[in-house]
Formats: sequence, structure tokens, C-alpha cells
Amino acid sequence: MPSEKTVPHSRESRQQRLTDHVFHHGSATIGELVDLLNVSMMTVHRDIDELARRGLLRKYRGGVSAMPSTVFESNAEYRLNANADAKRLIAMNAVEHVEPGMSVLLDDSTSALALARLLVDVTPLTVATNYLAALDVLKGVDELRLICIGGDYSHTHDSFLGMQSIEAIERLSVDITFVSTSAMTTQMTFHQEPEIVMIKRAMLASARQKVLLMDASKMSRTALHRLTPVDEYDLLIVDQDIDPQYADELRSRVTVEIAEDID
Repeated sequence: MPSEKTVPHSRESRQQRLTDHVFHHGSATIGELVDLLNVSMMTVHRDIDELARRGLLRKYRGGVSAMPSTVFESNAEYRLNANADAKRLIAMNAVEHVEPGMSVLLDDSTSALALARLLVDVTPLTVATNYLAALDVLKGVDELRLICIGGDYSHTHDSFLGMQSIEAIERLSVDITFVSTSAMTTQMTFHQEPEIVMIKRAMLASARQKVLLMDASKMSRTALHRLTPVDEYDLLIVDQDIDPQYADELRSRVTVEIAEDID
């Protein structure tokens, strides 16, 4: 076993890799994670203890399991780091659909947050969002009118939800909205939480152009609640990891744009 000083990845990236592995497999033993990460058993235990305290994983004797999807997949801290490269590429392509002078509505997805970071270069703009992290990114930007969609603050999502949020969104009429969600098939988009479904539906109803931002890891999956049919979106932007046959199936229902690195 190499010393931990020779391990090339940081604690944050190691814990993200551990979390992703458990999420995709449902559970893992301590020995399995030691081999995966190439660190000591003590380090794995410390990482698991910290991730369990943060509500990302559940520890049991000899191993660890993923939290139920209603907790795990909605945890803002996890979502910020999951599939970050794919979301960056999706955002780089999404910003090409935004022109100065437009009004833009962003949901509380980390895909939309990646886009928010790029909107600072497309001013003047009007941007409305219920996502606190996006508000932090956009506040103080010159020639950008920022509308905060308030309501009941959710620590899990780091966003504002509830009836006040829905009513505020329903009073808007924007040029374009960018949303993401936790799962989709070739026919339907889904989310595991009904309050999030209601917010996203209100955003879609308030926009002339509806853009769905999805990394390929969310494809061919379902969640508890139906959000809206795929053919009700005007555009789907997805990363290059999408299966070509799956992309062809989607194209029969929605315009599909596969994100490329345009640096």
C-alpha cells in the first residue's frame, strides 16, 4: 500500500469518487473502497464518517450505502461536484442560445448554475432564479438585472421553494428558461420530489423557449414523479457521453444538441 502522501488526488476529489462509486453501485464494502481509492482503511473510514455526517451516505458495519434518492440526489453539496465536466460543456453550448437583452429564467440545478457563471459575459440581461448559489454568482454584475424568486428556503436544495415561489414565477414571462432534472426517458422527464416538480413546471409555463440541460448519466432513468413529456421542450442539450442510438430516439421528439468543447 503506498503512503497517503503519494496519492495523487485531493481529499475532495477522493470523497467525490467514493460517493459516485457508492451511488452507482448502491453500496460498497470498506475493502472495496480501499482498493478503489488506493488509500488506507483508516482514511476510508474517516471519509465515510464525514460523508455520513453531511447526509450523503449511510454507514453500516463493514460498509456503506447510498442514501435514499429523495435525500441523496437532491443534496446540493453532492450535485455541485457530480459530473462537473459534462455540465461545464453543456453550459458552454447553452450560453450560445442567450443574446444580450433577453430575459432568462434559471432553475436550481447545478447545470443552470454552470450556465449562470457564463451569463456575466452576455449582458445586458434580465435573469430570474430561485437558486441562492446562482444569485451569489450574478449579484453585482454590471448591466444585469437580477430577480430573486423568494419563498421558503430549502437547505437541502440551497434554493427557495413553495407557493410563494410558484406564484412569483407565474407572474413572469421570459424569453428562455433553462432547467434540468434528475431523470428522463425518451418520452418523459422525472423528479423524485413533488415540490421541485411544481417549481419546474411553473418555469416551463412562463417561458417562450424551454431548454432542458441533461448530462448523460441521467438518461434511461425514472423517478417517482413525472415532470413533463420530452416533446414539450424546445431543445435538449446533452454531453457527448449519450448513447448515439438513444440520441436518435430522442430526436424524434425534441431537437437534440450534443455539447462539444468550444474553447
